[in-house]
Amino acid sequence: MDMKTDGPATQLARLAQDYWQFRLDEEPLLGIDHGHEPSRRRIFRESAEDHARRDHAHAGFLSRLAAIDLPALSGQDALSAALLQRELGEARERYRLEEYLRPSMFPFGPDAYVGLSINKTVLQNAADAEDYLARLGTIPQYLSDLAARLGAGLERGHRLPGILLPRVLSNLESYLAGPVDDSIWYKPLRRAGTALAPALHERARALIADTLKPAYQAHADTLRRLYADGCRDSLSCTDAPQGLAYYRFIAAHYTTVDTPPEDIHRQGLAEVERIAAAIEAAAAEAGYPGDVAGFRQRLASDPAFLASSGEALLEHVEVLAKRIDRRIPEFFSWIPRMTYGIESIPPALSQNAPPAYAQPNPADGSSAGIFWVSSLPDRCPTYMHVPLVLHEAWPGHLMHLAVLQEMQDLPDFRRHGAMGYMAYLEGWALYCERLGEDMGFYSDPYSRFGRLEMEMWRALRLVVDTGIHLHGWSRQRAIDLMRRHMSQSDDTIEAEVDRYIGMPGQALSYKMGELKILELRRRAETTLGSGFRLKDFHHRLMTAGPVTLPVLEQHMQAWIEECAR
Repeated sequence: MDMKTDGPATQLARLAQDYWQFRLDEEPLLGIDHGHEPSRRRIFRESAEDHARRDHAHAGFLSRLAAIDLPALSGQDALSAALLQRELGEARERYRLEEYLRPSMFPFGPDAYVGLSINKTVLQNAADAEDYLARLGTIPQYLSDLAARLGAGLERGHRLPGILLPRVLSNLESYLAGPVDDSIWYKPLRRAGTALAPALHERARALIADTLKPAYQAHADTLRRLYADGCRDSLSCTDAPQGLAYYRFIAAHYTTVDTPPEDIHRQGLAEVERIAAAIEAAAAEAGYPGDVAGFRQRLASDPAFLASSGEALLEHVEVLAKRIDRRIPEFFSWIPRMTYGIESIPPALSQNAPPAYAQPNPADGSSAGIFWVSSLPDRCPTYMHVPLVLHEAWPGHLMHLAVLQEMQDLPDFRRHGAMGYMAYLEGWALYCERLGEDMGFYSDPYSRFGRLEMEMWRALRLVVDTGIHLHGWSRQRAIDLMRRHMSQSDDTIEAEVDRYIGMPGQALSYKMGELKILELRRRAETTLGSGFRLKDFHHRLMTAGPVTLPVLEQHMQAWIEECAR
């Protein structure tokens, strides 16, 4: 059928599919997850020319979208059009603000993204192995492209905060330690074992020893040389060209609302005060009335709150996860088919990594999701285990993302695009931590403190992120505030503050999303009274599809009004 005679819905569907295909072509890591054939032999397309080409294409997609009769669309089509316009507009704004020239290397640099891809790689036959080795062979070019962009960025005034350089180099060099067979690059072949011919194993070992390790070492050396006199003493991303505009943009992107960072800072201070009062109540219940500091000292010094080893920590989390999984059908009506496993973050990476994180399963179903937990017990005390499992595994990220992947009535760019809607995604996971109260997993003041400690962590993020990037806080001021309100180790707190320095705005998404979801739940409970069913509320919330918080509110309000009739 001719494009001009197609209806608006058909035009939109074709545009959405073309956009998704374009993303698979341009983002090989995404393409690998979706079984995209051209992506099997490459891992990144990240040169300056690649970014320029993408910006030109985004402009073309926006022109096509503007030619559609958008007011004629309704329902999910109207929603998809609005979200597509947001994504394309943001992509163009990122390019205009020169994000690709900004040195974003901690906590997630090239080493981390390569590592995440490798951890999901399953080699079932020789063809898979050949493709995998071809992908690894493209990494040196990627590192070269990255160095060129960083150099161009430096000339434009985009400098790395000096406090982050040691962490960036430490992460890179952690991949160089140890024998080839223990390296992360060899991991998929190690899992495949004798299913692959010895010759493939030998080729992999040679590639790692002769190409990858030298490339990573050369990249570390380049960064040392590039930033020998090129780092900045200041921390705020506003101390760069278009810096304030970039921070306001990135804060709005991660929160998906237009709330000014100044207001977010004030919201964070109010939340810190509220949660502090709840922590005082938990301390009093535990026998420390008016002595939160003494309660925290007890938690920090009592070995009962630390696993005896990384292996014991992993085992405890595995048992807890199964206990939680058993209760899922009582609270959720859509249970995804995809499962997940639990693994330890390697010790060399745990020091600079968060206590835990989720790695979703590939969309092609070739492997399960993974819930990664620290192998350092002091980074993950036992009173944090319940909220961490609820947040990262089920019913948090791994369950939520698996459900979204099964929503086949949505266009692919929405069904598989949850990472672009961080407030919805992280807000849900933080809400799931509190849901543990409904599920009965906080049965004593210590476990309740663990949940409140995690909530305090996210509230402090609102204050610290905006404090650093909007109000010019020093690193020490941020550390002191978090130390005053948290019982985590100094290493954990310092790594967190450095994360906010290196990744502006992302930390704002958690609490802003949770606050909106809690507001919607209170509204539904008040309006529906005895007719409110938590299971139905969760179903409606989880199946909104990846959305902004204003769209989520419209989606939930329509459901509340329908139920109230």
